[in-house]
Amino acid sequence: MKAYRAVLVVLAALFLIALGLWLFLRSKPPQEEAEAEDRLEMEPASFADLPGWTADRVSEALPVLLRSCRRISALPHDTSLGGAGFAGMAAAWRTACAAASGVPPGDPATARAFFETYFQPFAIRNNDDPTGLFTGYYEPLLRGSRKRGGRYTIPLYVRPPDLVTVDLGEFREDLKGRRIAGRVEDGSLVPLPDRTEIEKGAFAGRDLELVWVDNAIDAFFLQIQGSGRVRLAEGGEMRVGYAAENGHPYFAIGKDLIERGALQPEEVSMQSIRRWLEENPELADDVMARNASYIFFQELKGEGPLGAEGVALTPGRSLAVDRKFWPLGVPVWLDAEAPAAKEGEPDRKLQRLLIAQDTG
Repeated sequence: MKAYRAVLVVLAALFLIALGLWLFLRSKPPQEEAEAEDRLEMEPASFADLPGWTADRVSEALPVLLRSCRRISALPHDTSLGGAGFAGMAAAWRTACAAASGVPPGDPATARAFFETYFQPFAIRNNDDPTGLFTGYYEPLLRGSRKRGGRYTIPLYVRPPDLVTVDLGEFREDLKGRRIAGRVEDGSLVPLPDRTEIEKGAFAGRDLELVWVDNAIDAFFLQIQGSGRVRLAEGGEMRVGYAAENGHPYFAIGKDLIERGALQPEEVSMQSIRRWLEENPELADDVMARNASYIFFQELKGEGPLGAEGVALTPGRSLAVDRKFWPLGVPVWLDAEAPAAKEGEPDRKLQRLLIAQDTG
C-alpha cells in the first residue's frame, strides 16, 4: 500500500442534518489510545474552501455516484443509509440522484454545478486533528489453476454455506458498525476456524475450493486487498472478489514485524512487509498466522472488482471507508500528498472528488 498524508473535506447532501467521517487510523502510544477515543468533528465549509475544487474533473466522479445511486434507489424508502446516521433514509436521496442522471456525460461545468447545487461541504477532523493517513490499494494478479496440481497447491475458498454473518448494530446501538461471523451449532453461534486451522485443512473435502494458486504470500495479500485477478494455467483469467470472512479479528502483521525489530514503524508498507516475508520463508507462515482473519472469495463476471457497496469500483474515484462513521455512496473531497511515482521526484498533490463504495 502507498500511504498518503491527507486532509479530507466531506460533501454532504443538503438534506443532511449532521455529517461525519473518520477514514484513518493513527498510530499513538498506548497511553494516548486510552485517553483519546476517535471522535468525529464537523464544521460547515464552502466549495471555495476545497483545495483544487475548480481544477478537478468532477465529471469523472458523476458516473461513480450514479452507480451508488442505483443501489440506493433500489432500497425501501425508509431504509437508513447507515454509518453515523447523518445520511438519513434512502428516500432523501431520490431528488439528488434523479438530477445526477440528467447531467450530460463528460461535461465538467455542468457536473460541478450539480454538486454545488445538491451538496454542502463540511470540514472534518478526528477530535482536533484534521490530518490522517490515506492508503491506496490495487487489484493484484496471481497465477493459478481451476484444478489442484503441480505448483498450484494453495486454495482460495468460496463462502461456506453454513457461514452466518451478524450485524451487531441491529441489536445494540453502541455496537453499530461492528459485525461478527460464525456458524450455528445446537442453536448457538460458534466461531469458524481461524486462518491457521483453515490452512491446515479445516475446509478440506467440502468442495469449497474456488481456484488454486501457487504462492501463499500472494494469497495472503489478495485477502488484504479483497479482490484480484488470477491468470489461469488453462488459459485466460478469472476475477475474484470478496464474498465473506471468517469473523476473526484482523491483525496487521506490520505490528508483529515492528515488535520483532524486523522493521521500523516508518518503514512499514506492503512492499517492505512482502520483501521481509520472501526473505524469511522459515518465519513467514508464523507471521501471517498472527492475522486470524480469513477471506472467502467468489468469481466475478462482468465489471469489477466489486466493493462493499456491491457496485464495481472505479480506479481513482472509489474510496474505502469505516462504515461505523460513514455510509456508502456519499461523496468525499480529498486533499492529500501522494508519494512520487518515481524515486527522487517530489511528492504530488492528490485533490479530487471520490465516492465511498468500499470498506478498508
